[in-house]
Amino acid sequence: MKKLWHFLIKPSSRYSVLAIAVVCVLITLAGVFTFHKSIEFTSTNEFCTACHSMKENYNEYKTSIHFKNAYGVRAQCRDCHIPENNPIAFMKAKLGGIGDIYSEFIGKDIDTPKKFEENRLRMAQNVWKMMKDTNSATCKSCHSYSAMDHAKQSPAAAAAMTGAAAKDMNCIECHKGIAHQLPHINNDFQATFKQLSINAAKAPEASTLYSLTSKQLFVKDAASDDAQGQLYPASEVKVVGQSGDMLKVELTGWEIKGSTAGMLVQDMAKQIQIASIAPELQKTQKVLNTQTATDGQVWQQVQVAAWMTQRDMLASIKPIWGYGKEILDASCNQCHATPDPKHLTANAWVDGLKAMQQYYKLDKNEERVLLKYLQAHAKDAPAETAAEQATE
Repeated sequence: MKKLWHFLIKPSSRYSVLAIAVVCVLITLAGVFTFHKSIEFTSTNEFCTACHSMKENYNEYKTSIHFKNAYGVRAQCRDCHIPENNPIAFMKAKLGGIGDIYSEFIGKDIDTPKKFEENRLRMAQNVWKMMKDTNSATCKSCHSYSAMDHAKQSPAAAAAMTGAAAKDMNCIECHKGIAHQLPHINNDFQATFKQLSINAAKAPEASTLYSLTSKQLFVKDAASDDAQGQLYPASEVKVVGQSGDMLKVELTGWEIKGSTAGMLVQDMAKQIQIASIAPELQKTQKVLNTQTATDGQVWQQVQVAAWMTQRDMLASIKPIWGYGKEILDASCNQCHATPDPKHLTANAWVDGLKAMQQYYKLDKNEERVLLKYLQAHAKDAPAETAAEQATE
């Protein structure tokens, strides 16, 4: 024992084992402290958004409910992207961050907005895989199924979350795009639009036509910069004349009596917009019918005559509904199952689609076609529309 003790306290003429051990412990503690602080620093929003390519992601996050909400609770980057209770997933997430740094400064494949968009799907899929592998552990560190009070949720949310809780579902199955814009996964509908537009380069010889896009309306038989109205996509018109490349059409719709807004809708008391009419065109309208809605609002059915160019008009509404369904499938099933249009009424779809705007990327025309498709096949759509849908 004496020899062992002598070795421990004085293994050499210069240092004792205890002294060496103390130094080793101090170095280890310093290393652990440095590692911890490095991990902590590299997990802050400031560090995560320091790269140019992450600025756009940060701007998208600032428009989301995770940044600003009624409860004043703000999720940081690490709260969603780093599963801290799973050491292996934690290290994978940190190594993935190193990969992003490589892509920014060495690979140069996400260092411009254009390149970033080209790689958005790849990066999103990496995050979705991490969440799938961990069963959305980062989400559930804040959102616990057992802590949810379904009585305080909307009926639709309560029904969805009750089923999800029973299966302990992965949150990302329904909530992709909750903090950042979604990548375009399927753009086939754009190819469909291109082909439809080629087919509609000149209006077919038919008495009834349907608009593929928004169309300017004019009082006279010549297109100019001074349009007096706008016809919206998937709207019906009657052809009553032609002058060169211009068609004279009649459109029939409903408006609130006495309103100066100049907005015509397809059916009384429904927000299915078909055209906006400026004062010059309003002067030409004829009142066909006057009715009082169930809420006491007085509506009048009017007919307006206007001129417009021939292109982007089709003889059937069916191709436009097919195009609208493609937009619906491509835009909605990235986050969840494609909703049934009959889930909501025509008016409810206006707010329903507006609530989803931050989760899809559509231009104004695509958005209007999508809304019109949902409204035309909504819960309160006429029976003939449902029959038409069944034959598509």
